[in-house]
Amino acid sequence: MPARVLIVEDDHDLARLLQINLSRRGYDVQVAGDGRAGLRQFVSWRPDLVMLDVDVPEMDGLELCQRIRELSDVAILMMTGHAVSEPEIARGLDMGADEYMLKPLGNIELGARIRALLRRRIADHSEQIAGYSDDYLQVDLMGRHVRVNGQEIRLTPTEFKLLATFIRHPGEVLTFEKLLELVWGREYTSEHHYPRIYVSHLRRKIEPDAQHPEYIRNEYGVGYRFTAKAP
Repeated sequence: MPARVLIVEDDHDLARLLQINLSRRGYDVQVAGDGRAGLRQFVSWRPDLVMLDVDVPEMDGLELCQRIRELSDVAILMMTGHAVSEPEIARGLDMGADEYMLKPLGNIELGARIRALLRRRIADHSEQIAGYSDDYLQVDLMGRHVRVNGQEIRLTPTEFKLLATFIRHPGEVLTFEKLLELVWGREYTSEHHYPRIYVSHLRRKIEPDAQHPEYIRNEYGVGYRFTAKAP
């Protein structure tokens, strides 16, 4: 059964072009022209991936992203027509986005990114490792639950994949290149800023003090290391 892709885009010509290109790649594609229509189609159709323009009318992309994330861990690819700053990426991550792409979207790169997002979603649901637990942080990889200081927190699929990758490699220095390959896929090996941005965001969610991390430690100029809390 082909993967389902929902495109939420108010530029009719672009939406139609994307629909044609993705349909030719074998995906089952639907299009919504505004945020409210996109939410209705998401609820009724339950796609595997949502491509979402930041500036759609009726309900903007960030709000729609948040609403979708409350309902599902579906992969969400945000599209924007302007350069994205780190604060904008952080805000999108807060709402639940997994990825940003700058329009116009190159066909080859877009296809690679979609395949990587869908592979990560499948891999996230096939993990057989139990998780991690101490008196502050508990991570259930099978049930996809994360508790910090007794309170359950929500992670986006990418954040969860990043944390799971660290937990599966305790004490090991993971280089930026290795993290890009394990978490995002080989299509992302040139995105050297990704690990820094996503690790910073993950730390704000799981560390007692994000400025002085206990779990995800810097190996300056090389990468990061996950360190279990001392008993």
